[in-house]
Amino acid sequence: MKKHDIIKSLWIMTILALSTSAVAAAKSAPVSLTPEGKNLEAHYSKMLADLKQKIARLEPKVDEKKRAEFTKRLGTLENVTPVTKKVMGNDVAVKYGPGNPAFAEEQKEVVTAARAVMKDIGTFLAGEKELATMAKFALLTLATPKRLAEFAQQGGEEKALIDTLLNDDRLVVQTMTLGGASGGNYGQAMRNYTAIQKAAKRSHKGFFQIWALAVSLQNTSKTYVYPDVPAAESLVKYYQNYLKAYDGGVLDPAFGKLGGTGWNYRFVFPDSYALEDIVWIRKVLRNYRPDHTRLEYRWRYCRIVRSDIPYAGGVDRSGMPAEMSNIQKFFLEGGICGPRAFVGQISGYAFGIPSRRAPSPGHGAMAHWTPDGWTTVLGPHISFCKHINGMPPMEFLLESQAQEDPQGFKQALMCKWLGEALAEDAPRNYGSSGGFWRLLGFYKRQAIVEDQEIEDVGATGEELAESNISTEKEEIEQIKVPEKFREITVAKDGTITIPVAACRSVKNGEKIRFMESIDGGMQVHYGLAGLRPELLGYNIDVPKAGKYEFTAHVCSVTMGQQFLLRINRRTLMDVDIPYTKADWMDTDPVVFELKEGRNQILYTHKTPNKGLSIKGFKLKPVKLDEAKATGKR
Repeated sequence: MKKHDIIKSLWIMTILALSTSAVAAAKSAPVSLTPEGKNLEAHYSKMLADLKQKIARLEPKVDEKKRAEFTKRLGTLENVTPVTKKVMGNDVAVKYGPGNPAFAEEQKEVVTAARAVMKDIGTFLAGEKELATMAKFALLTLATPKRLAEFAQQGGEEKALIDTLLNDDRLVVQTMTLGGASGGNYGQAMRNYTAIQKAAKRSHKGFFQIWALAVSLQNTSKTYVYPDVPAAESLVKYYQNYLKAYDGGVLDPAFGKLGGTGWNYRFVFPDSYALEDIVWIRKVLRNYRPDHTRLEYRWRYCRIVRSDIPYAGGVDRSGMPAEMSNIQKFFLEGGICGPRAFVGQISGYAFGIPSRRAPSPGHGAMAHWTPDGWTTVLGPHISFCKHINGMPPMEFLLESQAQEDPQGFKQALMCKWLGEALAEDAPRNYGSSGGFWRLLGFYKRQAIVEDQEIEDVGATGEELAESNISTEKEEIEQIKVPEKFREITVAKDGTITIPVAACRSVKNGEKIRFMESIDGGMQVHYGLAGLRPELLGYNIDVPKAGKYEFTAHVCSVTMGQQFLLRINRRTLMDVDIPYTKADWMDTDPVVFELKEGRNQILYTHKTPNKGLSIKGFKLKPVKLDEAKATGKR
């Protein structure tokens, strides 16, 4: 096996390990029940049994002809002929799901048959009391009486958390509509939720409350990100950090209106990234590449992967500074699919964009939310992923789409929960078989997608999954720079301030991009793309001949860089670029002579280069006594 392939395989193993770690961690170690615990288990078991019997009596009557038609249409799905799809260079057989046009057409007929059944059970689906009964049944089933007893037997505080949940029908319904607690750990979910609500007053109302509950349900291991800190404590810190970022206008404008049931809020916190990295990535995007924060949502934020994390195998990070995080190291030399997916994910997480890992066979990618739906990025279509958040990928996509209609989604859940209470089989092969009521819940979801006219967003940047070269021609957008950002000024002490946009030609190219800064000024990014250097040229009127200290105000995320200056066509000078860690900083001064009157300074980078953002330059006169004292020539 080639070295590149070995390294890639190791990264894939890392991705898969990280993807499954949350699920594994959520599984509680075996715990012996105390006498009190056994009493609690018996109590919860009776509650579950009573609910199951009650639900069985709620089963509505269905017209036999309509039921038979629904069953008949389902039978046609198994006879669909598979088609072959090309997925990242490999032939893949597709039988089930929308990737097979014939299957998709047959499923439309099944949806029509399902609608006829649901029309007759409208009264049942509209029942609020029935919804609460079924939601509590679903919660107890997923949690299991034993696991609830294990948590509640720990003490009065723990038992009170379970009692608070089970005695609040509204909270139970909301909890189950949001997908329930990961791993069935409702005790830990309530501990998380209670801690957040105690720490943040706003978490009791509106989307703040939905967000608090959703992230509490999603992250139910005993610890979250930090292995030595209780999960509730860590989640409070994340919530407060994001709340501050929201108040400061740092989070994405869509954060407060993700819509639907609020299910997407489960995925706004990172699955494994430290808060320090979240804060740093925000700084990277806001200082270093603010243009990426304004893109259309497919590429918003995660475009940083395409622009600054090149696809590169065999990267040796052992010599990189130990104090740097892995995310910071990925910017130095790039990486294969794993590092690129990690950077893409965290770039969305940092701004409150729901994101998930989306591994496929032999490849690591990511998926994230957009206002039009979820999309995979730097990988194949979502249907060819192994799983997303522990769910079959197409089921994850359907769930994300159907929850856009909260009322209809609850009806789909009622059908599913009724089927569970009747011990029906779960749907298989994307709704090709399974129990009647559970399949009806599946096709209610599809009916919602039809009614809401929700389209599949598809994959984003699949051609860049394992390449730096895009098959799509990128349009280079030009920008008009106001004159106030192009004015060169001279201070009383003779210091000349040169805005970066004061160059002769304000034109975007492959490497040079003019953009508005987060603070409202202008900056230029000199990027990795393109095979040829590009120039920034400045004509500067100098009031007095002499030596001048030159500094540039820059923002960098990599090390060991230089840019090249050419002064009046004869003096060439390399200028070292500091590693600013995405802060704005001045370069160390370099000294050269300028003549009185018009001078020309050309700025460029030698290729291959790494990215750099620049706000402007300064030329400070060097006094004769200063030059002698410092040894400057």
